[in-house]
Amino acid sequence: MKKNKLSLTEQAPAPLVEIIASQNAQAVSPDFGYLIEAIKQHFAASLDAVILYGSCLHTSNLSEGIADFYALVNDYHSAYPERYLAHLNAWLPPNVFYVEVTQQEKTFRAKYAVISTADFEYGNQFWFHPYLWARFAQPARLLYVRDDAIRQRVNMAMAQAVVKFLKSDLLALEARAIKAEEIWTQGLMLTYAAELRAERETRARHLVQLNLDNYARLTAAALPALNGLLTGQADGHYNCHATPADNRRARLHWRLRRWQGRILSILRLSKATLTFHDYLNYAAWKIERHSGVRVEITPMLRRHPILWGFKVMWQLLRRGVLR
Repeated sequence: MKKNKLSLTEQAPAPLVEIIASQNAQAVSPDFGYLIEAIKQHFAASLDAVILYGSCLHTSNLSEGIADFYALVNDYHSAYPERYLAHLNAWLPPNVFYVEVTQQEKTFRAKYAVISTADFEYGNQFWFHPYLWARFAQPARLLYVRDDAIRQRVNMAMAQAVVKFLKSDLLALEARAIKAEEIWTQGLMLTYAAELRAERETRARHLVQLNLDNYARLTAAALPALNGLLTGQADGHYNCHATPADNRRARLHWRLRRWQGRILSILRLSKATLTFHDYLNYAAWKIERHSGVRVEITPMLRRHPILWGFKVMWQLLRRGVLR
């Protein structure tokens, strides 16, 4: 994946970066420390940062779920003794792994995605597909960072994710008065569809309502970077100024992202079978948890995970779970 490093000099608004930095520094359960230490031992000097995101962000009992991390590394070749893993990570980031730690008669589990810090920065600002910027526009915690320079880079990248998320979302909305809650709910639904994620609108709205004050602050802080697409009202609401031409282009872009997402989902599923122990059972559990649709994994499909991926996608499309 080629990158224009000079393009990364564009800065997100300072107030937005400050909100992200404050959010990233908030305390979490100390139990996450066991998993962080395992990841640090695995990558040693190549590890730049570890970010917690997802449904376990506010958990009080980590032993009941699977935590989601991103591990940022300085270089793929120094991160892996296996050359093929470095090539896979560079070709289609991230690589996904599973870690399990037992402490004090409790078992803590996590999956962690590995990406270089440079790819993390570039993807949150410039990737066409929302795989990165949809995740990191949402709340996260920076649980380990090598030094202050990396901390600043991570905070800036996540602020850029917010700007990218809002721009891509607002262009698809008709010009009208709108609330922050609707902006973020609509945006999450668009990104879920682009990733083939089996999520209902009620879940997107629930997630936004859980962190509505935070999303409202992020929206207000991002306004200077939105190029006039959104302006504030005195009552705290907003006016969206997307034109019909903006809407047409945005609808085309989101259709392309959905098709791109189908291909990328199959490729990442296939790649994860090389790195993530028992990934198929995890994926089936995730689909059932978020959609209520149970997917049977037969022995034949377990031997052929690429075929399994196509079958699951086809089942979910036919049932209307995916669009």
